[in-house]
Amino acid sequence: MKTNSIFYSVLALLFLVGCQSQKRPLKAQSEFQTEQNSFFKDASKSPLKSKDLKAFEGLVFFPIDSLFVVEAELMRTPNTPFFDMKTTTKRVTKERVYGVLSFTINKESYKLNVYQGAPDPDDEVESDYLFLPFLDDTNGTETYGGGRYIDLSIPTGDKMTIDFNKSYNPYCAYNEKYSCPIVPRENYLPLKMNAGVKRFKDH
Repeated sequence: MKTNSIFYSVLALLFLVGCQSQKRPLKAQSEFQTEQNSFFKDASKSPLKSKDLKAFEGLVFFPIDSLFVVEAELMRTPNTPFFDMKTTTKRVTKERVYGVLSFTINKESYKLNVYQGAPDPDDEVESDYLFLPFLDDTNGTETYGGGRYIDLSIPTGDKMTIDFNKSYNPYCAYNEKYSCPIVPRENYLPLKMNAGVKRFKDH
């Protein structure tokens, strides 16, 4: 009787170890992906609707791909006028074309305008933030139909690294109450930018 008990205990242990060895390992996340998911889980900051926040288990990203990390040449366009960039509501934002970014992907050349917002008169220190919105051939299928954004900083020289793996959706992709800048048509990339955040549900 004791021998049978030991036999079945060993079988149970082997079965348990076998099941554990078949578990798929957790996918590695970049720092950007981890920060994005932490932000979206935070009820005090998240742009998600309450019903979506309750069910939120993480954003869906394309696999990180070094192909979409590019070194771009920045041609500054000093003294360009500020204009009203349209948004998804009646609100407009004051932006100007800070410069033109030129880069290659798979030996094809591309250009994007990078934008600078009007300075806030209450800010004592001038911001170095630059705004890079773009459209591509994944919009409306794999990614949000209105395009995506990338945050950049003014470089000291004339070169900038653009990591499209860090591209993210505007808040209005998750909740229509937000007012989001509409990507200018001239910032369309005629390729599938399979990098960054994918579309959220059916938004």
